Amino acid sequence: MFNKIKLPELDFDLVSETLPTGRTYTTPTGEKYPSVTTVLGATKDDSFLIEWRKRVGEEEARKITKKSADRGTKLHAVCEKYLLNELTDFKIKTMMPDIKDFFLQLRPYIDKNVGDVYGTEQALYSHELRMAGRTDCIAEWNGKLSIVDYKNSRREKTEEMIEGYFIQCTTYAIMFEEITKKPIDQIVVLIASEEGKPQVFVKEKYKYIDILHQKIDQYWESKCSHSNNT
Repeated sequence: MFNKIKLPELDFDLVSETLPTGRTYTTPTGEKYPSVTTVLGATKDDSFLIEWRKRVGEEEARKITKKSADRGTKLHAVCEKYLLNELTDFKIKTMMPDIKDFFLQLRPYIDKNVGDVYGTEQALYSHELRMAGRTDCIAEWNGKLSIVDYKNSRREKTEEMIEGYFIQCTTYAIMFEEITKKPIDQIVVLIASEEGKPQVFVKEKYKYIDILHQKIDQYWESKCSHSNNT
């Protein structure tokens, strides 16, 4: 059983809107901020993705991307229910085989390391960063308050390939501290894979703060440039 800690500062939700330019969230005080994934997605290096699409073909790439997104949504939902103590053994047994396999890859690490849980699918925002979004989990990981993110993959990842995950988690850590005044220095990324080899990455937030601010600056500069051109 996981212990849920309720912080009054996090007792809010955000209304989202998906536009052609990306997703936005409205804060409790009325500001509209772009989502974390919108900002980071607009500034990431797509060269690897472009080459991959060329290699496998556009139709196959769409199928793989959709499958991964659908599976990711289901895996997130299962992990959330598990941390909320709502996932029974019967429900686990009756899961779709692929989701069950992915969850069971991550479960031992969750059981071993997760302590008090401060939020699941928690809405967050930052006036300083001018961004908003939802984080998978805020919890103690091996005794240290952390942002915990779940991912799924076809094969094993290197740290260089998933730097964007670390930057994303760093963003949520900054948002959490701004709202609650409680610092989070540790970020954790759990990856379940089709190869059956789960990966766990535990990182320190400070390593990714500078590059996060660079990406935020790039995003707003591109927005201003586009606005001036139109």
